[in-house]
Amino acid sequence: MRNLKNKTVFITGASSGIGMASAKAFAKLGSNLIICARRLDRIKKLSEELKKKHKIKIYAFKLDVRDYNEVKDKISKIPAEFKKIDILINNAGLSRGLTKFQDGVLMDWEEMLDTNVKGLLYVSKEVIALMLKNKSGHIINIGSIAGHEVYPMGNVYCASKFAVDAITKGMRMDLIDTPIKVSTVDPGLVETEFSLVRFRGDSKRANSVYTGIRPLYAEEIADAIEYIATRDNDVVVAEMIMFPKIQAGTMVVNRK
Repeated sequence: MRNLKNKTVFITGASSGIGMASAKAFAKLGSNLIICARRLDRIKKLSEELKKKHKIKIYAFKLDVRDYNEVKDKISKIPAEFKKIDILINNAGLSRGLTKFQDGVLMDWEEMLDTNVKGLLYVSKEVIALMLKNKSGHIINIGSIAGHEVYPMGNVYCASKFAVDAITKGMRMDLIDTPIKVSTVDPGLVETEFSLVRFRGDSKRANSVYTGIRPLYAEEIADAIEYIATRDNDVVVAEMIMFPKIQAGTMVVNRK
C-alpha cells in the first residue's frame, strides 16, 4: 500500500460532491492539496477547514477548466512547493438538461463538452508536462456509467463521458513508457449536486432522481479513489465501475 503522507494531490471541481469528498479523504491521509473550482468562496472555506484539522499544506484557487489560457496560466503559477504533483483527480464535470436530441439546447451542449471533455484535456496536458519532469504521477479521471451505456435523452452528456473513457484509455497507452499511471472511476447513481446542476436549481426535480432508492454517496466514490491511489507503483487499477445495490445499468434501477 502506497503511503500518501506529504504527497501532493491536485483536485479539480473541489467545491462540492466527489471533489470535496476526495479532498477530505486525502487530507486525512496527510496529503498536501491543490484544489480549484469556479466557486472560490467554497474552496477557500474547505481549505481553511482542512488545514486546521489535518495540519497540511493547501493551495486553493479559482479555475474555469473550460478556458485553456486560464488553465495554462493558473497551473504555471502554482507555487514551487506544490509543483511536484503526485496525483491529479480530474473531477470537474457536469450535465445540463435531459431532453431529446432534437430539443437539445446548444448552450447546454457546449457547456458539457467544454467542461467534461476539453476541461479534462486542458488540465491533463499541463499537469502531465509537470509529471514527466518529475518522473512520477497518477491521473485519475472521474467518468460515469454514462460513458459505457447511452440512455434516453442523455445523448450529449453520454457522448462527453464516452469521450472521457476513450481519452483515459488513450492516455494510458501513450504514457505506457513513462512512470505515469492512468485510472478512471465510473459511478452510477451518486447523490451530489449533479442533478441540481442538470436541472438548473430545480430541487424538486433533482430530488426525484433519488426518490425510493439508496444511491451512492460522494464519500464512497472518494473511498474508491483513495483505494486506486494507494496501490503500489507497479499496480494500476485501470477502471472501476460502481453502482448502488439497487442499480444494474443506466436504466436498470429497482425503485421501491
